[in-house]
Amino acid sequence: MDRTLIAGVVVLAASWLQLGRSEAAESMPLFNGRDLGGWTYHLDDPQVKMDEVWSVKDGVLHCTGKPVGYLITKKSDFENYVLSLEWRWPKEGGNNGVLVHVTKPGALGVWPKCFEVQLQNGEAGDFWVIGTTLEIEHPEGRIEDRRHKNLTDGSEKPLGEWNTMEITCRGDEITVKVNGELVNHATKLSQAKGAIALQSEGTPIEYRNIKLQKLN
Repeated sequence: MDRTLIAGVVVLAASWLQLGRSEAAESMPLFNGRDLGGWTYHLDDPQVKMDEVWSVKDGVLHCTGKPVGYLITKKSDFENYVLSLEWRWPKEGGNNGVLVHVTKPGALGVWPKCFEVQLQNGEAGDFWVIGTTLEIEHPEGRIEDRRHKNLTDGSEKPLGEWNTMEITCRGDEITVKVNGELVNHATKLSQAKGAIALQSEGTPIEYRNIKLQKLN
């Protein structure tokens, strides 16, 4: 990725992120580390139960990856917040994502209307629009159909190690950091609030320390 492009986006996003931090209130856990209280789910196969796909052990949320679908917060009006979490691939890298501003179900097959922040191995921080729209700076070469590529390569840790992701949603903007590095920024989001969801998309994945910090 062009260094000048990255530098320009960093400058634009840095001041915006600093403003967000100054307005941040105390964080609260979205995942309590014991059970799936506060969450519900939707799967491509309605006969499969939630605990057949997602389970909790020693403070870690385990997802089998099959069948495809998503775990979603029961609260459906999150807006103006910083969402932080850790994830890792326990066996092999695969595909998954964090969904923000989730609203209407079934916008694209099993997936709801939302913005996906990609967790796919090697592509963490890409944006995928699902029934939604957004804009990124310097889009030339960064947009492939619904995909809006991230700004960096090599931000993720080796397979098996824990990664951190920080997603800041403020008004109609969104910024993503992976392991402390700015990897994507978008503006003019077509919707600015909704539920938060974690995908099940074919490969086992683990999560922990899922927290939300409200921006005043």
